[in-house]
Amino acid sequence: MEFTDAIVVGSGAGGGCCAKVLAAAGIHVVLLERGEWNRTDPMGEDDLAGQRTPRLVQGPGPHGRRTRKEHFENNGNDGVVYPNNAACVGSGTVTYGAMGWRFLPDDFRLKSKYGELAGSTMDDWPFTYDDLEPFYEQAEWEVGVAGSDEGNPFCGPRKKNYPMPPFPYTPESKIMDAAFRQQGLHPFPTPLLRNSIPFNGRPACIHNRFCVGYQCPIDAKNGTQNTVIPVALATGNLELRTRCMVVEVMTDDTGKAIGVKYFDKNHQMQELHAKVVVLAAAALGTARLLLASKTTRFPNGIGNTHDVVGRNVQTHRYVGAKGYWKDELFTEDGPGTNVAICDFSHNNPGFVGGGILHTDFQFTPYIFANGSVVPGTSSWGQEHKDLMRRYYRRQIRIIGPIQDMPTWERRVVLNDSAKDCWGLPFVRSEGNGHINDVKAGNFLSDRAFEILQKAGAEHVQHQGKSNNLPYGGGGQHQGGTCRMGNDPKTSVTNGWGKVHETENLYIADGSLLVSIGGFNPALTIMALGFRVGEGIVRDWDSMRG
Repeated sequence: MEFTDAIVVGSGAGGGCCAKVLAAAGIHVVLLERGEWNRTDPMGEDDLAGQRTPRLVQGPGPHGRRTRKEHFENNGNDGVVYPNNAACVGSGTVTYGAMGWRFLPDDFRLKSKYGELAGSTMDDWPFTYDDLEPFYEQAEWEVGVAGSDEGNPFCGPRKKNYPMPPFPYTPESKIMDAAFRQQGLHPFPTPLLRNSIPFNGRPACIHNRFCVGYQCPIDAKNGTQNTVIPVALATGNLELRTRCMVVEVMTDDTGKAIGVKYFDKNHQMQELHAKVVVLAAAALGTARLLLASKTTRFPNGIGNTHDVVGRNVQTHRYVGAKGYWKDELFTEDGPGTNVAICDFSHNNPGFVGGGILHTDFQFTPYIFANGSVVPGTSSWGQEHKDLMRRYYRRQIRIIGPIQDMPTWERRVVLNDSAKDCWGLPFVRSEGNGHINDVKAGNFLSDRAFEILQKAGAEHVQHQGKSNNLPYGGGGQHQGGTCRMGNDPKTSVTNGWGKVHETENLYIADGSLLVSIGGFNPALTIMALGFRVGEGIVRDWDSMRG
């Protein structure tokens, strides 16, 4: 029997940070990752090969049956989750857009602020912004964020400034900064998990336009693979095992978590026992593991006595507007997004929450060409080509995610009739989102449209405006499937990520999110990873037995 102190499943934003905390505290950790160190050519600047074009490529990591990223929709048709998370050390933090947002204080107390929302399971977090603030700071400094709160009256208090100054504005961001101010809004620099200056032994960003969706060619984009995981490995207390597909969490007769079963790189089933197991396989992957780990004691899966696992799925609907400027703006300087506003994150008329608006990342020509360039024109042929040449370098766009409202019916389940090569059922998405999502999305898209029109943009178009309810789970931002809370009947873990009904089993990824915020959640997931790790360290002596 092989034994270690702690097992962490998944090396992304939450798992990498949690593993680092445990290893630094002297706990021996085995970190299991289904992919391997990314071997994608970092200089392979192919417009068609970024992770923002998932219908053409699968992103970094091994592909094929071992790691294919599929789910089954509720109509029985299988399909790739668009966009998908990377299957490699660092997971999505290798290729992500790397916005380093903190949630706002009100995001942690939605129910207290707005009251009950009919048809939604919206709730308060089991702790406050102030409780998570030290871990936000830890993530900003240990992983590395460039930014400034100057000009943002809506942000939560902080005890320490960002470790790096914000990125310089692009021509588009300079125009939008001025437009926001002229319209009485409050612009400020977008926080980015990138080196704006040399930091932590790695160089400053060279402003390569092939950024979001790509591995950084000089290692200036900050993820777990080049920050906390190397630090953890250097302690001698972390063992990283790649190409390991975990298929089950093992428990004993009392319900205590005792380890995991996994297929190793040689396709052999292995058992690894530990005092503590931490799941950080992202919101879909972690829910899938819990649901698949069935025993006599847990016939519906671990942590699922009250049928909560997999429910409350939240993703992010991106909304905004785009138009064209009178002069060329495109300089090929990445990453592109520089300026943002939080004026519409809360306190909007007629709905709960809201979201941010910010200038967007650089678009490759392929992504820009998706659809008609100007409303009413052809999406192919000579007219389309002429419009591409005329407008590609003049585009101006503000966009952002709106805060989804969780519902009990919107969830992921296992499809036992369709299994992968390891015998694990695929995930099937079920249920719709809430009408609040439609109201919030359309409101934000209308505000973006008005802002661009008043700024003087031409051919302004809504982006993401729709009256259709969001459906199912998946996408690049996933949350809520194993939400935190104080009541085991409505949540899967407590506020420290410990599964209510299973001793020594923790979760440290986006599945913990009670609400997904109107922000990219990466920094919040990192902060949760650090917090879950600290809680385990705090209670370690009582766990060792």
